[in-house]
Amino acid sequence: MAEPERLADPAVEARLTRLDQLLEGLESAPGPATRSAVETVRLLTEVYGEALARVMDHADAQLAEHLVEDELLGHLLVLHAIHPEPAERRAARAVERLRSAVQERGGDVEWAGADGDVGRVRLTTGGGCGSGCGGGTGDVTAAVREAVLAVAPELTEVEQVQTTAPAFVPLTTLTHRGTP
Repeated sequence: MAEPERLADPAVEARLTRLDQLLEGLESAPGPATRSAVETVRLLTEVYGEALARVMDHADAQLAEHLVEDELLGHLLVLHAIHPEPAERRAARAVERLRSAVQERGGDVEWAGADGDVGRVRLTTGGGCGSGCGGGTGDVTAAVREAVLAVAPELTEVEQVQTTAPAFVPLTTLTHRGTP
């Protein structure tokens, strides 16, 4: 018996996009058949989620790590709230994966933690151009936000931490003692 043909990631993404379109259309259609179809999809999703949870229950640490590293499986684990890693660790890893691409653009990005359900990142731009770099910073910020929320939807927002330069203190102030 021949093995079933596997889907490449672009094919999976295309199917997920089409599935989202179909579900949106289905949910907006009136009638009892629509309610039954939506309930069918919901129940099927719950059963597959339970099956995936049972796989994770039986997985040793090495297998669990491999499952988590697979993008599709990682998203399914998040969807079913059975991902073994906390949201903050997943978000930090997503930011770290983007770091080299941001550095190639002359900037840097690092995970600064979470405050409740808000993720925080430190983002610096290259070339000393500050925020006036022709929209590049906005593109990077949007990419970081999208990557973090994709792996950690428990977070509701991703904000950039403002970094402030230390205040200038004249050297004479530090070395000159006031007179009594």
